[in-house]
Amino acid sequence: MGLLSIASKTAARARYAAQQGLRSAWYGAQMTAARRSAGGFNRPDEPKFEPSRGAPDMAALRKAYFDLFIQDRLNVEAGLYPAPNDLRLRDLPNALKSARAFREDVAEVDRRRKARDGAEIRASLPEQSNRYPDYYTQNFHYQSGGWFTDESAELYDTQVEALFTGTADAMRRAALAEISRELKGRDQRRVRLLDLACGNGRFLSRVMNVYPRLQASGLDLSPSYTEAARKRLARWPQVHILHEAAEAMPLPDASQDVVVSIFLFHELPPEVRGAVLAEVARVLKPGGLFILADSTQFGDYPVMDGLLEYFPHGFHEPYYEGYLSWDMAAACTGAGLTAERETLAFLTKVTTWRKA
Repeated sequence: MGLLSIASKTAARARYAAQQGLRSAWYGAQMTAARRSAGGFNRPDEPKFEPSRGAPDMAALRKAYFDLFIQDRLNVEAGLYPAPNDLRLRDLPNALKSARAFREDVAEVDRRRKARDGAEIRASLPEQSNRYPDYYTQNFHYQSGGWFTDESAELYDTQVEALFTGTADAMRRAALAEISRELKGRDQRRVRLLDLACGNGRFLSRVMNVYPRLQASGLDLSPSYTEAARKRLARWPQVHILHEAAEAMPLPDASQDVVVSIFLFHELPPEVRGAVLAEVARVLKPGGLFILADSTQFGDYPVMDGLLEYFPHGFHEPYYEGYLSWDMAAACTGAGLTAERETLAFLTKVTTWRKA
């Protein structure tokens, strides 16, 4: 490698480090402000929490944090996706607006957390809400409006980035890396991809930026989030957004080459996880790939199991505790899927499964 190439790579890495460092500082400051009254795991007026699996090893947590960005940059250099362009001057007004909305929403979230109330959203749903299963009509994370308001759909990206100190997009890009490996050498125009529980379309829009001729669909049960996803993905006319449940997808058998699911399974009751996996196997073509990106589980980082224990306590995550011990391998194998790869991306585990 010539001196010019070495200098260029060094400069690119420095730009990446500066951008991601500033981004993490921005979201970290928002979360610090939101938790200014917290003391360790505990906050005033909340039930005391003591992790049974021991306090997390903060040195190990920091290492996993930095490893995420090192791998992210290596993925860029391997050509799996372009370098993120997260800091643009034209985005500053929206970033400030989102930060202000996040700050204003914190008081309502804290009120709901102290009351341990995560299901009052049901009383405000419209009459046609019988299309939504009970498990879904909750305020996951004590989120104001649950999944049923436009404000929630607009605020979600800031909330999740603040929660994970600016690492959420980088963790999602570990799933994008698996998509890129799967599509290498293939005509993207002939590939059908489904983003399962696509939310407001943030990840799917990142996929389409890399593969703009992909035949893609997004599916989500939230009316507000699917509407936000349609707007976000409007410039790709071949992308279809479906307002449907993951456990009953209105898609033909063997119709998808790739199905990707990000941060869905930890929010599903055990019996629904099995139903969703059965649907994934049904809609995948023979030889198709399922990419499952979700929270790490007990044993992935044993020294951080205490941190995972805290999530269902500090946030409204009614099915997360069970997910932490869920036998993912047995469930996926039982659905007819074969394990291929596993990657840890900070607090996200990305696994890939092939339909026979």
